[in-house]
Amino acid sequence: MGYRIGIDVGGTFTDCVAIDANLRIETAKVPTETDEAEGIFNGISLLGSHFGHSADAFLSQSEIIVLGTTVVTNTMLEYSGSPTGLITTKGFRDIIELRRGYKESMFDIRLEAPFQIVPRQKRIGVSERVDYSGRVITELNQDEVKDAVRRLKELRVESIAVCFLFSFVSPKHEKRVREIIKEIYPEAYVTLSSELLPQIREFERVSTTIVNAYVTPKLSRYLERLEAKLSRHRFSGELFIMQSNGGMMGVDYTKTRGVEAVLSGPSGGIVASIYRGQQSRQNNLITVDMGGTSYDVCLIQDAKPEIGIDAWISRYRIAIPMIDIHTIGAGGGSIAWLDQAGGLRVGPRSAGAVPGPACYMRGGIEPTVTDADLILGYLNPDYFLNGKMILDKCAAERAICRIADPLKMDIVTAAHGIFKIVNNAMTNAIRYVSISRGRDPRDYALMAFGGAGPIHAGMQVKDLGIRTIVVPRNAGVFSAIGNLVSNLKISKVHSYVRRKDQVDLDEVNALFMKMMKDAEAQLGKKEKVKEIIIERSMDVRYVGQVQEVIVPIQSRTQRVTDVNLANTFRDFHQLHYKLYAFNRPDEPPEIVNLRLDMIGLCEEVHFRSISFQGENPEKALKGKRQVYFEETGFIEVPIYDGEKVEPGNLIGGPAIIEEPWTNIVIFPKQEALLDQYMNYVVEVVT
Repeated sequence: MGYRIGIDVGGTFTDCVAIDANLRIETAKVPTETDEAEGIFNGISLLGSHFGHSADAFLSQSEIIVLGTTVVTNTMLEYSGSPTGLITTKGFRDIIELRRGYKESMFDIRLEAPFQIVPRQKRIGVSERVDYSGRVITELNQDEVKDAVRRLKELRVESIAVCFLFSFVSPKHEKRVREIIKEIYPEAYVTLSSELLPQIREFERVSTTIVNAYVTPKLSRYLERLEAKLSRHRFSGELFIMQSNGGMMGVDYTKTRGVEAVLSGPSGGIVASIYRGQQSRQNNLITVDMGGTSYDVCLIQDAKPEIGIDAWISRYRIAIPMIDIHTIGAGGGSIAWLDQAGGLRVGPRSAGAVPGPACYMRGGIEPTVTDADLILGYLNPDYFLNGKMILDKCAAERAICRIADPLKMDIVTAAHGIFKIVNNAMTNAIRYVSISRGRDPRDYALMAFGGAGPIHAGMQVKDLGIRTIVVPRNAGVFSAIGNLVSNLKISKVHSYVRRKDQVDLDEVNALFMKMMKDAEAQLGKKEKVKEIIIERSMDVRYVGQVQEVIVPIQSRTQRVTDVNLANTFRDFHQLHYKLYAFNRPDEPPEIVNLRLDMIGLCEEVHFRSISFQGENPEKALKGKRQVYFEETGFIEVPIYDGEKVEPGNLIGGPAIIEEPWTNIVIFPKQEALLDQYMNYVVEVVT
């Protein structure tokens, strides 16, 4: 086995991890560059040097690279996608603006409309109509389609989305439109809703389709540049891209379905959390990933993440299946500021990598969470990013003064105020994925990672009553590790709206078989796949409801049987009660969508386990320094060198463990044990 490389491109840093045939692991963290490919190559070069190779020699011996990218996310956040047009059923071009009446702030009459990624003049309706059963009522007017394509070409769109009513039942008209586009405007990129998201609800479908059309050309060009750069440097292995559903897929697939990579970066951390959680016998987890820009939270139940189908990004609905990750603007680079009333706020605006926090000495002057952490003693100014960066405490103090002086506070009080406010925002994010959905956070362990996550986790568990924190030793590059242990995965959905007494199992099985064949065709090369697993589920609701519950189908055969169906409806009633504290077992349920996940299990990546070496951590003690805690103020606490902490070592709080890419703050009344899989398990007195 050659080298396997996992890369996670974040808003501030690009994290890289590689493992060789002898299970040796090396890591690297470099600043994210404006050109992502440049930062990626810088990280690969650094990894190669750790193994004693030049970048070219290292890449020539690498068999796989799995990349988590922020290109799609940033494209939507910055509205920097390709000029896009829409061809839809005549009379329905404004669905994207009507949004089913949805408004983020219902009573705010000054709330601006979302930025139009497809302006109205680029949305063209054509005559066609298919009914709910697939029967053609109005044939497609091909002359109107040709005129629409010519008009969009004149408007210089690069990408065209096609979304007709009921095309998920009969895609014939959409496919003919694609043929016409290829005849008149062959260089245009085309997205068909019937292929991307064949399910009911016009707004969700058209929104997802135009987002895919908007972001995919830019992502495709980026991947082509990256492939060319890697090839020039002798990489002949395979490049895979992390998908929002927690699996990876090849470049060819991703170049046509960019919307499925909208959570490419954060999903790697969830995959790694499941892997490490199972090692530490923690299958129920709340994961928190705090990097430089954002704070990502996800709930994992029985070693499976919550899956969402109603995500929003930059005020656009994305209805494809993806890991349900709740994100807020709270990271190490989040800027503290005063509102008009003089109140202290933190985020969501971030200093990013450039200029970064004031203490980075890259030109930043505004106070950030990292500056506050440095002043409170949680960070060592002489040992940041594995000692590769020196932090300027004086610059941090000057930045904090911009907050402290107007509030007539001393610097430490202001820094602690920033610390508490950002912690409160992050704790509320945890409540959102747990308490607001009927889950008690005390029933879960907190998996904390990211460069800043382990600094703040100890305070959050006190607020939530969580008793256990798990911090991977390589928490600062954890999402990149998740990329290494991921498998191929394709998620399919198809609408099938039937009440319980109307279900035809032959129809159900025929749809599942079609989805399975489509997924097999898209899976691509099978050389690395050791086994294929098929998981099926249904979206089920009570008649009259507008929301569904995703219910797994428990089946040991390819066909869904009467017994399987009955058990699925039984499970629906139980899940509904668990989620919403009520159910109606006497009322007939209704199927809305069928779902299928095809998982291609790849060669498993193994990490060494090391037997316990004793409880005494004295060998790792590197000194003491003054650290601030709310209960005590500044006190002198022991500082441990994380690279010298051995499995079995028990470290009581208050203390700080300095790992190369993160610091772990052990608060008073907490103690940390490094287990045999290199996870710090922190027990908390609640």
